[in-house]
Amino acid sequence: MEDDNTKEKKNLEDQVRLPPPPPAALLLGNAASDAADNQINTDSPANSRKQGGLITMPFIIANEAFEKVASYGLAPNMIMYLMKDYKMGVAKGTNILFLWSAATNFTPLFGAFMSDSFLGRFLTIGLASLSSLLGTILLWLTAMIPQAKPPQCPTTATLSLCSTTPTAGQLTLLFSSLALISIGAGGIRPCSLAFGADQVDNRANPAKNKRILETFFGWYYASTALSVLIALTAIVYIQDHLGWRVGFGVPAILMLLSALFFFVASPLYVKHKASTSLLTGFARVAVVAYKNRKLPFPSGNIGGWYHVGRDSNLLAPSKKLRFVLNSRFLNKACIVIDPEIEISPDGTAKYPWNLCTVQQVEELKALIKVFPIWSSGIMLSINTSQTSFPVIQASSMDRHLTSGFKIPAASYSMFLVVTIIIWVVFYDRAILPLASKLRGRPVKLSTKLRMGLGLVVSCLSMVVAASVEGARRKKAIEEGYLNNPLGVVSMSAMWLVPQYVLLGLAESLNAIGQIEFYYSEFPKTMSSIASCLFGLGMGVASLLASVVLSIVNRVTSRGGKDGWINDNINRARYDNYYYLLAVMGAINLVYFGVCSWSYGACEEDMTRKVGNNEENGVEMGNGRSNGLEGKDHEQVIR
Repeated sequence: MEDDNTKEKKNLEDQVRLPPPPPAALLLGNAASDAADNQINTDSPANSRKQGGLITMPFIIANEAFEKVASYGLAPNMIMYLMKDYKMGVAKGTNILFLWSAATNFTPLFGAFMSDSFLGRFLTIGLASLSSLLGTILLWLTAMIPQAKPPQCPTTATLSLCSTTPTAGQLTLLFSSLALISIGAGGIRPCSLAFGADQVDNRANPAKNKRILETFFGWYYASTALSVLIALTAIVYIQDHLGWRVGFGVPAILMLLSALFFFVASPLYVKHKASTSLLTGFARVAVVAYKNRKLPFPSGNIGGWYHVGRDSNLLAPSKKLRFVLNSRFLNKACIVIDPEIEISPDGTAKYPWNLCTVQQVEELKALIKVFPIWSSGIMLSINTSQTSFPVIQASSMDRHLTSGFKIPAASYSMFLVVTIIIWVVFYDRAILPLASKLRGRPVKLSTKLRMGLGLVVSCLSMVVAASVEGARRKKAIEEGYLNNPLGVVSMSAMWLVPQYVLLGLAESLNAIGQIEFYYSEFPKTMSSIASCLFGLGMGVASLLASVVLSIVNRVTSRGGKDGWINDNINRARYDNYYYLLAVMGAINLVYFGVCSWSYGACEEDMTRKVGNNEENGVEMGNGRSNGLEGKDHEQVIR
């Protein structure tokens, strides 16, 4: 028994991996694709060590940071550009931005797949940088060339009185620029962090290697957070005070610097070849399971009937997942029919699209199992994606911070970013230590609890947003601005800050909890999927937000009525729209509760149970027996 416990302890120590990305990154997009995997496969390690190292870090960080400043600096004010220069209504302009956001969040999945399977990280980042550069240049040209957009209306004319509309060619140029920027973000963001980790990963000295990686991750996330703050303040300020020509020209210059910084250090980089993507593995399991759908399940010797991968202790796949119908069907993907024909001497499958390993099957099952909880986080992303309306609201309110300085309308979203940064530091450095001191032992809020609290706060933020808009609209009508959307009411725009603070707190709780939940529930081979799932949720949320907005606008404007999403903000009912989102959020909260209950005990619950029983002198086994190996058995109570 003692030997078995020693072996088990050593096995768990061997499975320790780097911690999940620091929470600040979760707000900022799909930065952390597969850096936590950092499995360096190279044919000549000695030659690889002649390249890479800390000298490459400034170039990689600069590439990502400049791209972040450029892309995040364009988004906040884009609704004003579409309305004023392209004569689009609020609903149409907002829908375009929803679709742009969806594309920006979906493309990293494609970028990660292309990087892992075909191009490699260096080439993917390089091509993506050129795509973003071309996109920002085209967008800048729409501001520079008068013929690239509709002729300007008189400054006194409202949008409803301005009859000029953009031509098909003008819209093609605009949409092409946005598409190229999304493609660029989809190549840079999922690969940059992992590519940087490739440069400093030295297996010869694990202790030093871990310290260097932690230093790199710290600088990477700090630069990312700083980049977003600069984008939401400096770039937006330039656009408001110097116009679109300079406001779009600066991001184009920044993207040029981003590409130059990346390519100038090309001889210094460690460049690993592409391997096989996890997405390909998922597809193989589905295809092979369908091919083998008529095969009976084995009933004899387990080891001889299922294909066990190399370096895996899994002998058989798990049984049906809780509340997931027909999940056992996937087990047929790893059934061995004729070992001599299907399996090579080295233990691998001769034809990967005809036979999968038990581990591949369990990886897909793990993804399917978390899908309901993942879907419950989409509503939070729908709420945080409502960025256009607050910009329009702020434009109609008093934005003076002092008598001589006005905060740009699009810069108020920085309070969301600042809230996340403050909460992360406060939670780790103050709340947890204080709670641990009071209880006399290390404590930590569970991931499910934090996700649920985040959804509650998200609903509250929409209620606050509705209340503030209701008060603003009432004051606008009282001051005679009902038919004048350009009028500025005597109400401070700082009233918009509470809803941003609540949204930032909601994202800190739910989004960060999501990522940590995925990291604890997935095998370590799926670490890259953990961070990609959150970005995928943001993309789906943007599409659903567009659908909801279109339905609301169509239903509420029937019969020639002033719809909730009116071009005249004072005739619109943004407050009712916010209340609708709050109701949807409340329904989603109930849905999350059902999903959380149906999921059952998660890995951290089992770890806590094992830890508590060990403290009480009770000997425990391996905790869960769902067929997954390679999990991270870290203590939830620290």
